[in-house]
Amino acid sequence: MCIVTREVKDETELLRFVASPDGDIVPDLSRKLPGRGVWVSIERAKVEEAVKRSLFARGLKAQVKVDQGLADQVGLVLRRQASSHLSLARKAGQAVMGFTKVEEALRKGRVALLFHAPAGADDGVRKLDRLAGTDTKVCNFLPGDDLDLAFGRANVVHAAVAEGGLAARLSFYVARYARYEGFEFGA
Repeated sequence: MCIVTREVKDETELLRFVASPDGDIVPDLSRKLPGRGVWVSIERAKVEEAVKRSLFARGLKAQVKVDQGLADQVGLVLRRQASSHLSLARKAGQAVMGFTKVEEALRKGRVALLFHAPAGADDGVRKLDRLAGTDTKVCNFLPGDDLDLAFGRANVVHAAVAEGGLAARLSFYVARYARYEGFEFGA
């Protein structure tokens, strides 16, 4: 149950937070940390409201310290999870970058995820989006720096991830980040 809205939701729609031994509230995004946890809907506004209204202390029934920048920390960790899974896809040979390679992968029809850096040229983005299949999810909100880091190169503008298990995991993490920040993610 979300401590802000009091709605019962599936765990995939919630973020778990626990108190550290020092009494600091920490996000438990992998849901593995010990101790009693509280849940907040996976939205930046809900985390900010929980901080503002001191709902963590009430939910945990204990004195806790909450960093006022908790919502920003959660957003950063969710973004890093998505970026690191993109890096795993690249290392596994399931991701390509660059307009030509992405275009070729799209023409073969085996792309599950298509990434565009926000600074990408509109004409290139439109051309690749037209080639994307109906099942291809498009992400244009991960910062270019994250794409650069995932591929170990500078100025990555377009990237594609082939269908498969890694694409499904990557899609899960990108969707969580998108939901948290209020971005649109999908075909």
